Amino acid sequence: MQVVAVSVGALQDVKNRRGVMLRTGIGKSPVTGRVWMGELGLAGDAQGNLKVHGGPDGAVYLYSADHYPLWQAEEGRTFPYGQFGENLTVTGIREDAVWIGDVFRVGGAEVQVTQPRIPCATLGLRMGDAKFPDRFLASRRNGFYLRVLQTGEVGAGDAFTRQSRGAEGMSVREAVDLLYGEGGPRERLELLGRTAALSERWRPQVAKRLRLLAAE
Repeated sequence: MQVVAVSVGALQDVKNRRGVMLRTGIGKSPVTGRVWMGELGLAGDAQGNLKVHGGPDGAVYLYSADHYPLWQAEEGRTFPYGQFGENLTVTGIREDAVWIGDVFRVGGAEVQVTQPRIPCATLGLRMGDAKFPDRFLASRRNGFYLRVLQTGEVGAGDAFTRQSRGAEGMSVREAVDLLYGEGGPRERLELLGRTAALSERWRPQVAKRLRLLAAE
């Protein structure tokens, strides 16, 4: 696995479909040279809505470069790296083969997988298609967020090397299926809730889903 692009973006004001101005940092583009990865993300990068993006549990967003040819074929157009708002574009990585809690080495930094990315309407604005977030979620080509365990410089060309596995064996794809798909065995949802590395943003959602199951 290898980083093919490191992307950052400043905050921008864009209008949604109702004409309301939104401040977003989804407009990422690749940078040259090496970039400092701190506990809250990459130098020069920004997130608009800090309730759902950024913070220590979502400092860096990773997306697989292997998904780009699929999207380009499906959408009938080409995209530059960073199109989906990711900070790291990495080859050879899949959501069904990455576990929440996995730790990776990249350049001088060390990162840990915390949660899948669930798309919002801002991705639709970025793609010029309000229905795109639904297709993105249904594809299960979500990418995932990273917590920075050790700060350091990163750059295109760096190896992305797994150092250890998440103890619970909960893949990024399964986590999406449990909360946003048809679900699965209750014990798997309970395991997701017990996953030590899971981001704090996802814990209330897991608890809510468990309550709904208990009420059925």
